[in-house]
Amino acid sequence: MNDIVLLKGDGIGPEITSTVVKILDAAGANLNYKEFDIGQTAFDKVGELIPKETMEAIKECKVALKGPVTTPIGKGFKSVNVSLRLAFDLYVNLRPAKSIEGISKYNNVDIVTIRENTEDLYIGEEKDIDGGFEAIKRITTKSSERIIRYAFEYAKKFGRKKVTCIHKANILKKTDGLFLSLFNDIAKEYSGIEADNKIIDNMCMQLVMYPEKYDMLVAPNLYGDIISDLIAGLVGGLGLVSGANIGSDVAIFEAVHGSAPDIAGKGIANPLALLNAACMMLDHIGKKDVSEKILVAVDKVLKAKAILTQDLGGSATSEEFTNEIVKNLQLRS
Repeated sequence: MNDIVLLKGDGIGPEITSTVVKILDAAGANLNYKEFDIGQTAFDKVGELIPKETMEAIKECKVALKGPVTTPIGKGFKSVNVSLRLAFDLYVNLRPAKSIEGISKYNNVDIVTIRENTEDLYIGEEKDIDGGFEAIKRITTKSSERIIRYAFEYAKKFGRKKVTCIHKANILKKTDGLFLSLFNDIAKEYSGIEADNKIIDNMCMQLVMYPEKYDMLVAPNLYGDIISDLIAGLVGGLGLVSGANIGSDVAIFEAVHGSAPDIAGKGIANPLALLNAACMMLDHIGKKDVSEKILVAVDKVLKAKAILTQDLGGSATSEEFTNEIVKNLQLRS
């Protein structure tokens, strides 16, 4: 039995987390959940967004499933997600997105975005200058090399055919120039995988016009953040896609959407983003058979279109949608 840190988060977080746990248990995931607070919920209780005991639990278990969290608005509050990434050196942000027949705006999307997760503008270093402020964009050889190599190794492992580097090296000659140069060098080591590059603004246009031409994308932090949400829009929105933050020792799997306080407690939240994250987690800990079973059951429910949550075009509650997935799991058993 694997120990998993369960971070329910805020807003709809506790609802969709409970739903996902129900599905995981029905699928026979055989997990031992260790629940800890994080985000606004933790702050309201102990005055910390990420309590020390939460950090210690993640460090000990090495794997966490995280619901959406709220970072209080105001000076002095650092993003919970950024804090976790930096604390555990979770240098990989992995965001797969694939079209769902009858739901996605595009039927030809199957793209994995791999985003550097620890530097770029997200280091949060800003300073006063005459008449305004200046933000520091940090791109280093070490961080760039490891994320680019991770992308090619991922492509090799999972049979992906092409990796595209996203950059703005035409303007940012040193920072993005370094990232692109390292990409070109590392690509030569993987002769069986096609490699190309696109300037970030052109990449956005290309994805809207010809998403079927792209397989895997690797990018510095900011561009990866923007582009992964754009791709989520192509397949139906943030309510359907998941993310993983992976380091050499710790991995945190999450729903990438917000905490949606406006619908919290109404029983209508769609749990699929967190469920997909949970399936990525199962793959990570060697339970791919269980994740495949869940994904087949979800696919049947989505294709039947009889019982879907409101955001998917239906009228079902979260509980009804969950029960339908569980029923399909049981039929397959």
